[in-house]
Amino acid sequence: MDRIIIHWFRQDLRLTDNPSLYEAAKLGEVLPLYIFDNVNVDKNSIRGAARWWLHQQLNSLNHSLDGKLCILEGNALKLIPDLIANTGASGIFWNRCYEPWRISRDKILKENILPKNIEVKSFNGSLLWEPWEVLKKDGSPYKVFTPFYKRGCMCAVPPRSPISKPKSIKLYETKDYSRSLSSLSLLTNKQWESNLAKHWNVGESTAQKHLHTFINTELQDYKNNRDFPAVKSTSKLSVHLHWGSISPNMVWYETKKFQNIKNSNLSINKFLSQLAWREFSYSLLYYFPNLPNINLQTKFDNFPWRKDKNLLKSWQKGKTGYPIIDAGMRELWETGYMHNRVRMISGSFLVKNLLMDWRDGAAWFWDTLVDADLANNSASWQWIAGCGADAAPFFRIFNPTRQSQRFDPNWLYIKKWVPELSKLPTKYLHEPWLAPSDVLLNANVAIGRNYPHPIVDHVVTRKYALDCFKKIKNK
Repeated sequence: MDRIIIHWFRQDLRLTDNPSLYEAAKLGEVLPLYIFDNVNVDKNSIRGAARWWLHQQLNSLNHSLDGKLCILEGNALKLIPDLIANTGASGIFWNRCYEPWRISRDKILKENILPKNIEVKSFNGSLLWEPWEVLKKDGSPYKVFTPFYKRGCMCAVPPRSPISKPKSIKLYETKDYSRSLSSLSLLTNKQWESNLAKHWNVGESTAQKHLHTFINTELQDYKNNRDFPAVKSTSKLSVHLHWGSISPNMVWYETKKFQNIKNSNLSINKFLSQLAWREFSYSLLYYFPNLPNINLQTKFDNFPWRKDKNLLKSWQKGKTGYPIIDAGMRELWETGYMHNRVRMISGSFLVKNLLMDWRDGAAWFWDTLVDADLANNSASWQWIAGCGADAAPFFRIFNPTRQSQRFDPNWLYIKKWVPELSKLPTKYLHEPWLAPSDVLLNANVAIGRNYPHPIVDHVVTRKYALDCFKKIKNK
């Protein structure tokens, strides 16, 4: 009789290049399992836009498994032993996750909960390199990206090649145990979710098509165009990588196929380095599990962050009076995504002009991004705040007007997301508050009524932020 092996889906919601699933399928019947663990999770539970994406992704995965995905909700430490006892499963396989709460839970399950006669195996299905495979010569983790990538990643064993989807998977059906997807209540805001659905197609086949479209149409000019939010030039694969509808290994090797083709090497290298930034963030989270909550540079523990609910709300809703920031924050709310360059501009403005704690920004992104990823979100916010590893120096404060002029020179991004300014002469689109009253009247723009005054003065707040930084630096 075939063995029953549980494959526990987590952030690997795909069939292709899924090491755990592949190995389980070789041994017998596969019981495909997903647990919405709302017991062991810490405060970084799945929220907002990410819940919508997860619902769609699980629905797609279940369809790929002919409706045989076993869905459970609750404490994985209790549910898994019960499932093994009820089905007679002789093994459970999974691909590793790296959030601190998952590492702790999985270790308890493996060492203290599961019977000794149960075969337990874990695999790398989410990273190009495990965090412990990319270390300095003294065995310590890197804190600076460039040596992490060039002396660490590039000198390590190359990432494994992608694994094909199992030719056949004999699925063990668990109708008696599985809950319905709708019972997880992941969908809670119909209007918001309807907006998200207009901008995304979800699922494994969609992710693969998206990758190949990017490679064939946008990769060649990626290096030159990636910072311009109005240009279709970025991969938008972050959400697929987070949920595992595609593996980083597939992205890496499919991209490298285009080396020496169409003079695209510079763009390929730049894109691969962005994948390595993801690896760097995961390494930081693994070795510094307090990354989501604690400044890596402890001198920032004394920084005088401001608490102002009104300023924070203006930033969240895209009503700062700075068009490029408002465009980005509105894009985020409408689509669950924000262009990377605009993320940096908006993040810098929150931390260094509004003097708000980077954790306030990280919390809002956690709620509103479909690609909300604990490692990337935490590392990126600490980077922009100047308090993290290899951080942007605190004194590097993005000027939103100059950034707008440089990276949205044709005003396409601003006009799309801040349509109330679209009739302004281009001369004033980056700084509408400087437009004469008659120009504003003709464009139907009333500063302070249908578009806000700048909520702070960039020059004044920049100086104040630098003064605050000098004080903690001297201490």
